[in-house]
Amino acid sequence: MIELIKEPWHWLAGGIIIGLTVPVLLLLGNKKFGISSSLRHICAMCIPANIPFFKYDWKKEIWNLFFVAGILIGGFIAARFLQNPNAIVVAEKTQTVLKGYGVTDFTGLMPLDIFNWQNVFTLKGFFFFVVGGFLVGFGTRYAGGCTSGHSIMGLSNLQWPSLVATISFMVGGFISANFILPVIFKLLQ
Repeated sequence: MIELIKEPWHWLAGGIIIGLTVPVLLLLGNKKFGISSSLRHICAMCIPANIPFFKYDWKKEIWNLFFVAGILIGGFIAARFLQNPNAIVVAEKTQTVLKGYGVTDFTGLMPLDIFNWQNVFTLKGFFFFVVGGFLVGFGTRYAGGCTSGHSIMGLSNLQWPSLVATISFMVGGFISANFILPVIFKLLQ
């Protein structure tokens, strides 16, 4: 059984499992799937300030914190005990483009040329970790949810704002990957 879990699965299996999470949450507990709201729950739980945004009964949403904790624990278990021994396959064309940006290590899920401890206190690290993290957080709050909340939960409920948000996420991703990221890499080299 463990060997079956260790083998790479087709991407469709992950999509089906995530897709089934939405109706299970709705049917079993009338809960909405989303991850970004967990940060709000943590802040409401830990920050005793009199900020109206954090003044709500976060205890009713504690299931969300357990859900996120389960994701973190599952990720740790998978990374520690269920690693795929095969090399990560990256398309030749993608490797060529990334090498032009200075990304040459394709051994992990994230390029170590960018995401490593040595880069944390550099301009590259500041840009990717701090500025990128701020933009993700700001965009999540501005859009009223993250990609999983809108693209998985919102679209399954046929919500118009989620369709607009998902289209915006995709367009923004295409523009960033093809036009903005190359400029950033050239500036940071």
